[in-house]
Amino acid sequence: MTTRPVRFGLIGTGRIGQVHAASIAASPDTELAWVADTVVAGARSTAARYGGTATDDVEEMIAAGEVDALLVASPTATHIDLIGRAVEAGLAVLCEKPIDLDIARVEALRPRIASSGVPVAIGFNRRFDPGFAAVRARVAAGEIGALEQLSIVSRDPSAPPADYVGVSGGIFRDMTIHDFDMARFFLPDIVEVTATGSTVFDDGARAHGDFDTAVTVLRAASGATVSITNSRHSAIGYDQRLEAFGAAGMLQVANAGTSLVSFSGAVAVEARPPYQEFFLERYAEAYVAELREFVKLVRGEPSTSPGFDDGRAALLLADAAQRSAVERTVVPVDLG
Repeated sequence: MTTRPVRFGLIGTGRIGQVHAASIAASPDTELAWVADTVVAGARSTAARYGGTATDDVEEMIAAGEVDALLVASPTATHIDLIGRAVEAGLAVLCEKPIDLDIARVEALRPRIASSGVPVAIGFNRRFDPGFAAVRARVAAGEIGALEQLSIVSRDPSAPPADYVGVSGGIFRDMTIHDFDMARFFLPDIVEVTATGSTVFDDGARAHGDFDTAVTVLRAASGATVSITNSRHSAIGYDQRLEAFGAAGMLQVANAGTSLVSFSGAVAVEARPPYQEFFLERYAEAYVAELREFVKLVRGEPSTSPGFDDGRAALLLADAAQRSAVERTVVPVDLG
């Protein structure tokens, strides 16, 4: 028996919405049935390119009864309400991170999610990056012994616009939240957070009381530690590295380059082109794999999609890091 494609309703047609629209349209297992955006011109343009019916009204999309799942790629402030609508309508939902900037709103929705039986996934796509996933599998298989230290480096090529910083929730909730989830991907039992932040170069961060540079150390119940290094700029390009260290060895993921060609001569040896520019290129495969895994979840098949509680845990760690950096203190956490 042939399984029909999962019909998606996409909410939000900005940069990340376009990534998801392209992935949905390209897969034989998915179909872009509806596209919603408060700026209806964006919905119409996306629907014309990738298929589906355009609207500026999410309720119209849901009421039509023509979608099996919602993919939420709209601004963070809309996430909680849209997840709630999806659950109420019995529609599976894949929502971009973070769930919300206010942990109280996340906690309030949590019992509804748990009792609904509706599949809810959060867009921590980096779990599906081939390099990170391979290292995690090899660590889990015991290749380097017990994990003792995990090091994550994540630096963006340039700082975001100041008006974005003002609504982003700050570097820990907006940027480091991906790294918090990656830390939990390897060590789910984080019990302590220590963070420091500085504003070294970005006037936008300074104007909104945010940091442009941060270092966070997490401690797991086992005693293993995670160090996360973040910066809002990087002259070398999108800097995304990971190292897992144990008594029996070390596994590393290097930056992705734009070419395998290098030059050697009198002025340079093994000179290479720059690293990939930003997350759209670096994590292109991860977004496709994330969608594929979510389709399994929608169909009731075994799936490794990160869920609502993973999103909650990452936000709890982000809040703890913010408090630690501001108060200059060690913050214990309970992610249960």
